[in-house]
Amino acid sequence: MRRRTKFHFNPKHVLIIGIVICISLILISFRFGKYLYPVRNAIGSAITPMQRGINIVGTYISDSLETLQSMRELTQENKRLKDQVDILSYENKLLLQNKYELDELRELYKLDQKYLDYPKVAARIIDKDTNNWYNVFTIDKGTRDGLAVDMNVIAGNGLVGIITECYYNHSKVRAIIDDKSAVWGMFLKTSDTCVVQGDLKLIEEGKIHVKFISKDAQIEDGYEIVTAHTSPKFLQGILIGYVSDIRLDSNNMTKTAYLTPAVDFERLSEVLIITELKEPLLTEPPAEEALNNE
Repeated sequence: MRRRTKFHFNPKHVLIIGIVICISLILISFRFGKYLYPVRNAIGSAITPMQRGINIVGTYISDSLETLQSMRELTQENKRLKDQVDILSYENKLLLQNKYELDELRELYKLDQKYLDYPKVAARIIDKDTNNWYNVFTIDKGTRDGLAVDMNVIAGNGLVGIITECYYNHSKVRAIIDDKSAVWGMFLKTSDTCVVQGDLKLIEEGKIHVKFISKDAQIEDGYEIVTAHTSPKFLQGILIGYVSDIRLDSNNMTKTAYLTPAVDFERLSEVLIITELKEPLLTEPPAEEALNNE
């Protein structure tokens, strides 16, 4: 059998041959340009459509790559903007919260100035019952802060309630809207006394009861009710709320009405505790807790 002869090409030789051919073609094209015109024309006619197609494909690919790059950049920009929106939303919530707390502190300051004669301690609410209302709640101050049972609690524009339990670093407060609360009140304009009775069902309408008003009391809707001097536990003159819907009872001896509290018991976070206890009365009226049983 005859073996096939193997040809080995040296890359350097191939490169040199290619260069020589290119130079020769260049020289020929310069020397015999006018004679080669038909050839160039024929080749150009054949190559031009191919170049046009290649250009179209190249342009399409280039546009597609630019579009893809733009989409990636837009996606990254969109993510960056979303992150900024999340940060701004969080900061906005903090600002709103700070504004709300600042407004409440301003209200407490006004309240402090309103009852300037009473020593007070500010406290934050840290827990409350599971319903929508702050009828029984816990504050973050206790005996170590000088607090004690039966100290009055105020906020907003007036009376919130009273401390019922006091521990080392926290206390329990019962608000005037609670079913177990009853406060001796007095009409500021006429000095007629009454009893403000809590009612968690009625507070859904923004009101609680006012009972035991004298039938001869010359009172009108909108009159202010404050804590009475006859109250054994509540200091005198603290605003409780505003009376409405006054009517004569069936016994023709007393009147009954509704009271709109001066405090928003659906939104509370900070309160003031008056650190002065009511001095015992020489002749005390029925205990305010006992009024719930009447």
